[in-house]
Amino acid sequence: MKSADHFDVIIVGAGLSGIGAAVHLKKYCPNKTFTILEGRAKIGGTWDLFRYPGIRSDSDMHTLGYSFKPWTEAKSIADGPAIRNYVNDTAAEHDINSHIRFDSKVQSAHWSTHDATWEIETTGEGGETTKVTANFLFMCGGYYNYDRAYDPQFEDADAFKGQVIHPQFWPEDLDYSGKKIIVIGSGATAMTLVPAMAEQAASVTMVQRSPTYVVSRPAEDKIANTLRKVLPDRWAYGLTRLKNTTLQSFMYKKTREEPAKVKHQILKMMAEHLDQETIDKHFTPSYNPWDQRLCLIPNADLYSALNSGKANVVTEHIERFTEKGLLLKNGTELEADIIVTATGLEMTVLSNVD
Repeated sequence: MKSADHFDVIIVGAGLSGIGAAVHLKKYCPNKTFTILEGRAKIGGTWDLFRYPGIRSDSDMHTLGYSFKPWTEAKSIADGPAIRNYVNDTAAEHDINSHIRFDSKVQSAHWSTHDATWEIETTGEGGETTKVTANFLFMCGGYYNYDRAYDPQFEDADAFKGQVIHPQFWPEDLDYSGKKIIVIGSGATAMTLVPAMAEQAASVTMVQRSPTYVVSRPAEDKIANTLRKVLPDRWAYGLTRLKNTTLQSFMYKKTREEPAKVKHQILKMMAEHLDQETIDKHFTPSYNPWDQRLCLIPNADLYSALNSGKANVVTEHIERFTEKGLLLKNGTELEADIIVTATGLEMTVLSNVD
């Protein structure tokens, strides 16, 4: 084991949160020493790890972005590469890169009362163990397991003769053009994948146990883009950020106070794009808005994919996997060449550090 280096602050994770923490630390505590321990070989966290088709934010970047760095791209609902560039640019602008120790996965962190310090052990790519110490430990590694995704344990999953993929581990060389695709799930990832894959696939079927509320918004924020033409970037960004957070707070409050009214409005907006039968069967949840998370889609892209005939939704429980695809509880068998299990993430606390 290598001998310990000591820092005032150790930040765990070089993603959106970790880079932001480092910038604030340099600004407000310029005399403090710090390092960022990053388990992977690159900056970006989520936005570097996930590479599935259409990967994007499902929050607008004026609220997800840093308070100190205006988002200046035209699209406010941004794709993964644009967000990854934003994080990398931030690190470069503030000279954060020199403070990052890549391939340094934190295994344990123990507080020493005697020394009044954290003792932190990391392992490198080759398995080498290193110890570092710090006065303050700042955990910015996110809330899910990077090494393992959530697995619902589908029955007879090994029976399927095609390819099964989880979006967290997307193969770079996957060619799905002309293939029949099944996407299992009804969350943000599934609703991103379906319209993106429908552009090249023969067909894409989203299989969901139950409906989710879906709200369409323009990918570009016209007010933000107009403000940026007449105001400095920082002012335009700040005003847009205030506008969006105020509207989001207002809408959430309305879902608590008048859930039936908000539900009616959401379904009414859907009716501009989908027929009533589709809405009733596949997009009308049994719960009230924001009892569970809403899904945001840009420019009604999911609806367009459904209306084109290249994508469709099936709402039914899965009985088991078969050689050809999926057998549903109602007896229907869906055939596929590729099954994408967009079934979610495995949650962790403090990056599984001991």
